[in-house]
Amino acid sequence: MSFNIALSGLNAAQKDLDVSSNNIANVNTVGFKESRAEFVDVYAASLLASGKTKVGDGVLTADVAQQFSQGSIQFTNNALDLAITGNGFFATVPELDSLETSYTRAGQFKLNADNFVVNSQGGHLLGFPVNPDGSSASVSLSTAEPIRIPTASGAPTKTSSVDVRMNLPAGDSYNAGAPGNFDPNDPLTFNNSTSVTIFDSLGDSHVMTYFFVKDDPTTNPNEWMLFAAVDGKVIDLEDPNGTAVADGRVGGSVSGPLQATGGVIGARLVFNASGDFISQLPPLANGGIVTVPFTNHLPNGADNTQSVQIDFNLDPTAPNPNEPTQFASNFEVTALNQDGLAVGRLTGIDIGVDGLVRATYSNGTSQPLARIAMVNFANEQGLSQVGSTNWKESIVSGEALAGEGGSGTFGTINSSALEQSNVNLTTELIDLISAQRNFQANSRALEVDNQLNQTILQIR
Repeated sequence: MSFNIALSGLNAAQKDLDVSSNNIANVNTVGFKESRAEFVDVYAASLLASGKTKVGDGVLTADVAQQFSQGSIQFTNNALDLAITGNGFFATVPELDSLETSYTRAGQFKLNADNFVVNSQGGHLLGFPVNPDGSSASVSLSTAEPIRIPTASGAPTKTSSVDVRMNLPAGDSYNAGAPGNFDPNDPLTFNNSTSVTIFDSLGDSHVMTYFFVKDDPTTNPNEWMLFAAVDGKVIDLEDPNGTAVADGRVGGSVSGPLQATGGVIGARLVFNASGDFISQLPPLANGGIVTVPFTNHLPNGADNTQSVQIDFNLDPTAPNPNEPTQFASNFEVTALNQDGLAVGRLTGIDIGVDGLVRATYSNGTSQPLARIAMVNFANEQGLSQVGSTNWKESIVSGEALAGEGGSGTFGTINSSALEQSNVNLTTELIDLISAQRNFQANSRALEVDNQLNQTILQIR
């Protein structure tokens, strides 16, 4: 019996040595969680045996329990390096159509050849689908899917509206003959101009220029004429019904590219004596002035029915900070925004603490792509190890509970960071020495048992 007791001690000491050695070997493994060997004594007795004189039967390894304490955070320069602060795991699948989910704390992710976010073993990181505003469409693990980063932001958007805010100088001089002698190539025929880049249906850029001509202060005080050009070529303006507005027509003979039937069609902006924008011609309920279709301005095959609304945010009831003014100061453009987009290329990835993955593109836009799925378990120590710092769900761990980073009991996600192993090397070296002494002591007990048996065998 004593041989078995000493042998069980040797086995326990060896197990302790193995656990400590494995912890030490993985001291630099990202996302690794240290283990602890847990032992129980062995005791067996029959109903009629005396409990007062019964000796134990040795020691037994009860469990090699992993310790899911937080590891230290190391910061990196890779946005796809992810670390969890608090509870939770990342969820991955080996293939796009696989349902075999693994869980890990190791956040060394990268893009594969198809732009999916994967780890070193090729496991695809799962994320929840999101709405256009970035909110999660669902937080069920059954709806999570591999996260893919697109390289382009989609089809271009043609410009349909330009928002203009500026001040027209009240003290500007009137050019005799204006606006009838307007020529975009002659700066003496207009007072001020400004430009904005717009886009056609193919994403090609064009320069749209606005010219402001002060009208005769004797007959039309506080009134300005507006003309527009695309890529240097003047384009007529229309009223909402598509008919020319006579009051905005330039009279007389206009030569060169400005020649049109009866002249170039512009628009009229009217201010009151306080410099407030009070009306426009042609009128439009929302304050905009519309160009004619770009029939002769888009030679690249784009949609030539495109027109652009020049929105001055007219508020005829009262002064509005979003509409033009006519004050005694310099010509100043305070806002010039358009709603078109070119085709954008991926320039960066941003991941928030809640796991929202947002892509930024070269056309100045950003797009929410997915929200990284976080998973937790009722009993983390019940998870089954499968290697490569991955775990699988088991009966003991309970079912996987999915959620968003930073909500409920789920930890937050740190981008450009990695969670280091939680192994304390000093503690492990001390445990190693302790296990070694334990092994030596049990070896000595086995040696003494052997000597006693030899003594008994030699009795004659």
